[in-house]
Amino acid sequence: MQRRFLDYTIITLKGLAMGAADAVPGVSGGTIAFISGIYEELIATISNINLSLFKTLKQEGFGAFWKAANGNFITALLIGIVISFVSFMRLAKYLIEYHPVLIWSFFFGLIVASIYFVGKQIQKWNLTTFLGVISGAVLAYYITTIPASPVNNSPYFLFFAGAVAICAMILPGISGSFILLILGAYKTLSNAFHDFDLKKIFIFALGALVGLLSFSHILKWLFKKYHNLTLALLTGFIIGSLNKVWPWKKTISVMVEETGEIVPFSKVSEFATLSVQQIQSNDFETYKTILEKSISPIHYSELNKYAAQDQLVPAIILMITGFLTIFILERLGKRKG
Repeated sequence: MQRRFLDYTIITLKGLAMGAADAVPGVSGGTIAFISGIYEELIATISNINLSLFKTLKQEGFGAFWKAANGNFITALLIGIVISFVSFMRLAKYLIEYHPVLIWSFFFGLIVASIYFVGKQIQKWNLTTFLGVISGAVLAYYITTIPASPVNNSPYFLFFAGAVAICAMILPGISGSFILLILGAYKTLSNAFHDFDLKKIFIFALGALVGLLSFSHILKWLFKKYHNLTLALLTGFIIGSLNKVWPWKKTISVMVEETGEIVPFSKVSEFATLSVQQIQSNDFETYKTILEKSISPIHYSELNKYAAQDQLVPAIILMITGFLTIFILERLGKRKG
């Protein structure tokens, strides 16, 4: 298809939104790609990277290769993703530490709207699609309840984490950053970007490339053979992931950063939520969340000894803002390109 410079600019903006989403543990860049209308083209473009593509380069030249690879599209998208992911990861770290209820409220609203827009792509509802939604929701919910693993700095493990996380990053509803958190690689990667540790970044990127090329072929086949069922599963994934981004949490257990020991949070703090303890002590490094559960905003302030407000009104406003953001992205997705 013939695209103009403005079309590629819009694709880059969509990439910026994808990168920002993937930088937050619990939010999926794949959801943004789906809502903004580029998901299936992205999957098809990635899965077309194979040996025959490089034969085209050798036999027909760079121009034919670039066209076959959909190079303009993927370059415009990657520019947005990389710029946003690297820069927003630092901002996301600050917001999650100092304003957790507010940032999770925004993303909660965003994901609720995503359920509607992904679900409406299902062309035919029957028992199979309903079971697909339920299965996807149960699986995603279960993933959100898995305790995070201790930090692992092994280069081989970082390669593996990159391969697994990239699969999650391109699945609507499944957050690549959250998978990194579960695997125990999120802090390692976050520190690598913060310190510009090029060796660790390269190892992670190499693992991600291998995982991306492999998994995209599976997704392309699923969309081709089982389009409705695949969409139903993805809708379920997004529904189940809501548990992770619910703004009000009670911390069950934490890891002591220095020793790696996992202890009940009630033994180390008078508060119910780790983020409240961290803000009060201005110490974000000693403990890391291992297991937490969602609680009612009505009880949030009381459980935390009134050291933190439930922020219900601004939280609802940000939920609505996140919800409306999806409508804007969906309108952009209707543009050709």
